[in-house]
Amino acid sequence: MFRMKPVLIKPLVFIACLLPLVFGIWAGFTDQLGANPIEEITHRTGDWALRLLLITLAITPARRLFGWNWPLRVRRMLGLFTFFYACLHLLTYFVLDQFFDWDEILKDIIKRPYITIGFSAFVLLIPLAITSTNAMMRRLGKRWGQLHQLVYVVAVFGILHYLWLVKADYLLPLIHAAILLALLLVRVWYQRQSLSTRRPAPQTS
Repeated sequence: MFRMKPVLIKPLVFIACLLPLVFGIWAGFTDQLGANPIEEITHRTGDWALRLLLITLAITPARRLFGWNWPLRVRRMLGLFTFFYACLHLLTYFVLDQFFDWDEILKDIIKRPYITIGFSAFVLLIPLAITSTNAMMRRLGKRWGQLHQLVYVVAVFGILHYLWLVKADYLLPLIHAAILLALLLVRVWYQRQSLSTRRPAPQTS
């Protein structure tokens, strides 16, 4: 069974999560972002926000299927990095693409479905990021778990945003959609298994 030294887990994951940003900055300084650098930055940050979200959602199924407990130590970190890259994705659109033209931004959010649903996903991420601390978990109690079920809505919205954004090559968004579907099916299967074990056995006369 795969085991990782506890002291190494968080630093390694932290560095790994920063690498896409480092590579992106390096690509910018070395003129490797292509003919449309703003579009490339937008895609890179959005892609990593969605990838990290799916990795975060995969932690519980991985623990149940393979007995891995160490990823639980970094689930919160991965969720916050998801929010971080989503912020970069949105800021790229606001600052570099639209130059803070709020009228045009509002028109885009209303008229363009992929922006509408992408912006909705970001808005739903905000309360999840705000309530990610231990103090908020204690304060909200059972409501914390109910609130954080929104992460699945965010994931669905993120996949739809990706699908509606692309114009020709649907392979990558469909791969992301298949991964999300698999994670949801595993979650449903374990929930049904849990309910069946809790259900009292029928009494015989």
